[in-house]
Amino acid sequence: MSFTYNISLFCLLLLGLKISAQTPKAHSHNDYEQKIPFWYALGAGAQSIEADVFLENNELFVAHDQKNISKERTFENLYLKPIEQVIDLKLNSDQPVQILIDIKTDAKTTLQKIVSEIQKHPKLSNQKTFSFVISGNQPKPEDFTSYPDFIRFDYQKVINLTPEQWEKVALLSLNFKQYSNWNGKGGLTEADLPKLTKIIKEAKAFKKPIRFWAIPDSKTSWEFFTNNGVDYINTDKPKDCVEYISTLPSRTFKNNLFSEVYTPKFLYENKNIPVKNVILLIGDGNGLSQISSSVLANKGQLTLTQLKNIGLIKTSSTDNFSTDSAAGASAFATGKKTKNRFIGVDPDGKTIQNISEILSKKGFNTGIITTDEIVGATPSAFYAHQKDRGMEKEIAEDLIKSKLTFFAAGGKSKVFPLPKFTISETPQDISKSKADRLAYYISDHGVPSVLKGRGNLLSELVENGLHFLHSKKKPFFMMIEAAQIDSGGHSNNTGTIITEGIDFDRAITRAVQFADENPGTLIVITADHETGGFSIPHGDLQSQTVEGDFTTDDHSATLIPVFSYGPKSDTFTGVYENNEIFHRILKALNIQ
Repeated sequence: MSFTYNISLFCLLLLGLKISAQTPKAHSHNDYEQKIPFWYALGAGAQSIEADVFLENNELFVAHDQKNISKERTFENLYLKPIEQVIDLKLNSDQPVQILIDIKTDAKTTLQKIVSEIQKHPKLSNQKTFSFVISGNQPKPEDFTSYPDFIRFDYQKVINLTPEQWEKVALLSLNFKQYSNWNGKGGLTEADLPKLTKIIKEAKAFKKPIRFWAIPDSKTSWEFFTNNGVDYINTDKPKDCVEYISTLPSRTFKNNLFSEVYTPKFLYENKNIPVKNVILLIGDGNGLSQISSSVLANKGQLTLTQLKNIGLIKTSSTDNFSTDSAAGASAFATGKKTKNRFIGVDPDGKTIQNISEILSKKGFNTGIITTDEIVGATPSAFYAHQKDRGMEKEIAEDLIKSKLTFFAAGGKSKVFPLPKFTISETPQDISKSKADRLAYYISDHGVPSVLKGRGNLLSELVENGLHFLHSKKKPFFMMIEAAQIDSGGHSNNTGTIITEGIDFDRAITRAVQFADENPGTLIVITADHETGGFSIPHGDLQSQTVEGDFTTDDHSATLIPVFSYGPKSDTFTGVYENNEIFHRILKALNIQ
């Protein structure tokens, strides 16, 4: 087995990519300067690979300039022989790749040598996967047709040719610097943008693939050229470029779901109103970038962003830099930090009273609404005590033994029957019920996402659930979880994050409206953690389009916002640990 073939397999395994997979057209600029030329770009999924070629002593060398010519780095060794191996081994049968040969010496003599070198490898001149495109110094267009069929050209002017000459053109390339000095940060200037869009339109009129050279090599640049119809994107980072532009469609979401923004009345301000009811809303995985994406996709506002009191919490668990939902929700529910996966127990596994249990003893009704299964990590932290979130059977038994007054969730198959609860058949029946204890099951198993047809169910459950608890004429505590923002982070799905975030805001709206109608209601809105290392680098405010990007498919330890509304809401400002939420709620209720 040859050294070159060993390198090729190493590259492909290292990159973890199938080179036969369909990928966007990244152009590996100055490919010969990569640590492993050709193979790295091919394995990364680049569909155009550039080699600068010099003719010296009747030999074709690949180098950036003549002083760096090395006798081993011939065009044949670096490109022709590897291409032949790819063909022999059928490694790239369904992805066309162009080899852009940038001639740096005399056009005529160098091209003659290129033709003869390719003809020395008959397989290369009689296959359709790899094409050879001449750039740099090249013959005049009127001479294009005198070269063999396997030779085509990189035309570098927006001047029309004859039909025969166009047949020999594979690519139309232009110098970006002639139209802009943009460095790839921010956006193109108002002066440069029309120039670029105009020349792209003119170039595409020739119905040939187009490319710009000397472009800024950044994600912002890649995004601009991708969205403006440029066919090949110059890059010195082929792996990063392919990964970015190939995932761009799945990471970009055009929103058409909206939360009607409610303007809070702030009737509690400057009044010493005692807190009677507490509504804790948790957006699972809902970090600041997730909130920002929903704001931008919802025409720049949410009901959430109308609130004035904002704090930040630190979320690390006792055994991990980044908390999971079990430890995060347990910190909210019990006032003590614990280990990841622990539900309602301390780091030693000992049971800790949760806020639902404490308030139940004080005469409060308690409730849970979630778009997760009822045995999910976040809801279970408010009624269960187990050493692992996966102990669903034991968690379900804790639910049956709990003092909860009401819950609405998925996961009927995990718990049913519930001897102490009346089961409501519809969300509307919840508010009409006179039952002592009430449950509503959204689904037998998992709950559908907004994108998969859940509709406006969460806000309906919030409205009816709050009415049910309020009708009992006793103070209450309600935990409401928008669980599937987290799912969007784990799956790196921008659309899920945005739509679940906007749906969460619809639930927040119902809670704020309830607080305005019922003085003495305190609302606290936060998240257990951020999920996905989510960022929002690009988008369009006019069309409510947002591009998301991700650094992980797991949780992160970023600080989490806390929004609060109602009497004593000012006590939730500042920067503090997540378990302080519990203590501040009890302090607001004047409960030791």
